[in-house]
Amino acid sequence: MIPDTIIVETTRRIFRDLADPQTVHNSTDESWCVPLWSALVDAGLTLAWCAEDKGGAGASLVDGFAIQRVVGEFATPIPLAETLLASWLLDQVKIKPPTGRMTVAPVDDKMELTLSDDGLLNGVAERVPFARQSDHIVVIADSNDGSKIAIVHSDACALSYGHNLAGESRDRVSFDGVRPAQVATDSNRVYATKLKLMGATMRAMQMTGAIEKILNMCVVYTQERIAFGRPIAKFQVIQHNLAIMAGELAAALAATGAAASAFTNNANSMNQIVLNVASAKIRVGEAANEVCAIAHQLHGAIGFTQEHILHCYSHRLWSWRDEYGNEAIWAVLLGKNISAHGPDELWPSLTAA
Repeated sequence: MIPDTIIVETTRRIFRDLADPQTVHNSTDESWCVPLWSALVDAGLTLAWCAEDKGGAGASLVDGFAIQRVVGEFATPIPLAETLLASWLLDQVKIKPPTGRMTVAPVDDKMELTLSDDGLLNGVAERVPFARQSDHIVVIADSNDGSKIAIVHSDACALSYGHNLAGESRDRVSFDGVRPAQVATDSNRVYATKLKLMGATMRAMQMTGAIEKILNMCVVYTQERIAFGRPIAKFQVIQHNLAIMAGELAAALAATGAAASAFTNNANSMNQIVLNVASAKIRVGEAANEVCAIAHQLHGAIGFTQEHILHCYSHRLWSWRDEYGNEAIWAVLLGKNISAHGPDELWPSLTAA
């Protein structure tokens, strides 16, 4: 499926006008964030995945993932992607999402969040994206009545500030007898696996946007940088490296496109969704590693300086590739998934629409 061009261009225009990466990077405060978030809300982009009767735009999953790719393209430290993911999860259980910024406590095998019979949430969630900048946190907690999806006011929790390699907030959130603002009554469906799949696709989409931006930066820079009397883009070795980067981007686009489409085209086939999401997270992670290495080689020492914007993208790529499972984790899961269905199902799975 092809994303709605109007939605993508509207998102890109808002970010271009209000969140130029270099301007944001050089800013000494977060005053730029207020008009940006207001514009995103007015355009209906923060709740794009939520149904219209719940205050959202009712956009398709493919459209929402396209928005997340633009988020990666501009490397803006706001929880737009996380708000989209949180609103999608709430929409699954018919909870109307609140206004404001939201984030989601990532699904982790080591994380134990429990909801007591008297409705109190207990446990600790590690490295929650943008917890301190969010008004609400959406969690999946275990209870005696099965898994529950709950939404919690951020100020009701104890936060220990942390950050990833790019400086984005990754906070430790303690839920010590916290009463959720709302809890889903439907406990017959388990959403933890879907959340992990959606989160992995989200990060892969953001990474693809960042990879495309890095490639464009490298093309411009190599045309401007003069060595031995001519632009370095004229040298064959530079052209070869740019071609490698373009190939990695093409592979990343194909993989993430298949992953996004799998949620719609194969909604009832968890096998197909897992295969496509795992493949995307693995392939985009590999592309990020290759593209970052070449980009820093092409830019030389200037690319490592604090003032240059390149490191904002490379650091995010190195951070995002580990979130919601790195390549090794997804490779194991992919292998187990294929083995479980036997050799006769391998080719049909690879060629499924």
